[in-house]
Amino acid sequence: MVSPSKHLDTAETNALAYWHLQSFKTKICCIGAGYVGGPTCAVIASKCADIKVTIVDINQARIDAWNSQDIPIYEPGLEEIVFAQRGKNLFFSTDVDAAILEADLIFVSVNTPTKKTGMGAGFAADLAYIEAATRRIALVAKSHKIVIEKSTVPCRTAESMRKILDANSRSDVTFDILSNPEFLAEGTAIKDLQNPDRVLIGSMQTPAGLKAQKALASVYARWVPQNRIVTTRLWSSELTKLASNALLAQRISSINALSAICEATGADVDEVSYACGLDSRIGPKFLKASVGFGGSCFQKDILNLVYLSQSLHLPEVADYWNQVVLMNEYQKRRFAESVVKTLFNTITNKNICILGFAFKKDTGDTRESAAIAMVKYFLKENANIRIYDPKVPESQMRYDLTVEDNVDVDIYNKRVKVCDTAYSAADGVDAIVVLTEWDEFKTLDYKRIYEKMTKPAFIFDGRLILPTAELKKIGYQTITIGKGDVE
Repeated sequence: MVSPSKHLDTAETNALAYWHLQSFKTKICCIGAGYVGGPTCAVIASKCADIKVTIVDINQARIDAWNSQDIPIYEPGLEEIVFAQRGKNLFFSTDVDAAILEADLIFVSVNTPTKKTGMGAGFAADLAYIEAATRRIALVAKSHKIVIEKSTVPCRTAESMRKILDANSRSDVTFDILSNPEFLAEGTAIKDLQNPDRVLIGSMQTPAGLKAQKALASVYARWVPQNRIVTTRLWSSELTKLASNALLAQRISSINALSAICEATGADVDEVSYACGLDSRIGPKFLKASVGFGGSCFQKDILNLVYLSQSLHLPEVADYWNQVVLMNEYQKRRFAESVVKTLFNTITNKNICILGFAFKKDTGDTRESAAIAMVKYFLKENANIRIYDPKVPESQMRYDLTVEDNVDVDIYNKRVKVCDTAYSAADGVDAIVVLTEWDEFKTLDYKRIYEKMTKPAFIFDGRLILPTAELKKIGYQTITIGKGDVE
């Protein structure tokens, strides 16, 4: 680690000399062609026509998909940008070394899942992919590089990256490390990138580090107002990403905890959240009750924060943040149990329609989706499951349930059916459970569906999107999360 107060050493002098002599014609490499790297670098390419952007990944199938007419990630607006820029200044390749060699700026945007085994299992981030990418950069680079953490990482990961780079690179090659966390919401990622509320760039407070920070800021400044480009210390930037997601998830768990009280008292969680949200000190965002939060970031980042707190010998702080995760798991379990209790305390051999498998609308991402936990719970109760989601393929559902969540393959084959439409999924079922807030679920012909269902026909709204009054008139028994029946 380079101390901010340290005199310039040889590496820093070389780095500053590089920036002084270099006519900065930027070429960007992004290692990792996933949900963060793909959209982020596609937007950079669209906003900076003179910058060559190459996204690399060792997964040949994924790169082939990016180069096809059916790109591997569904995100509104992404396909149009990729098709417009691909082959011009946006490229997708498996030639990682070539991209590293020619790049000035290298985004490291690889997966950092929660560890499943070993020290910190269940809480700490697995940095194996970060380390592999960093080692590759060190071995291949022949000139100065700015290495940018784009993945969500634990605080002080840059220190480990620096040690790897310094120990494995040529003596005449220098590196600067920046933290540039993403703050994207899946489903609105392109809008978030095109009009961000802030771009955060952290660096070491040395002349070389600050110079690198300005270099990256100059890229974003092509379309982001200067007052939204926030520069901080390296460690502050790393921690801000975890803190932001933890605070957002905390709000969701808070309103979900209140939803249980609403159901028990006859209060309406929509009315409660609306009234609370009018308070300018609170605000309305992320106060929508649901069956639970999902996605790649919230749970992982909170658990990372819990592990960090434990490592710093702050058990009370760790317990505080862990409660946010526990409340999220409680909400999913509570909703699943309400389905079984409502269906006369058994769903054995009953047919349950699951509408929505993605963790939220406008994305095909299923990571930590509440639907996975729900389906697994219903299978343990021996129900037959029919699933429909407009953007999640059957192969992904099968992987999530049988590989990631250990559902027996034979049970999956016997009891799970993935359908092409909501109507086929709901045909003749005992109950419908809405788990993703896709817009199409709001306007289905529920009278048509009702006529073919087993009576009494039950519908469970885990996303507060259905026209409850209309459904009751049709004849449905409606159960809505956070809505009590007591008056």
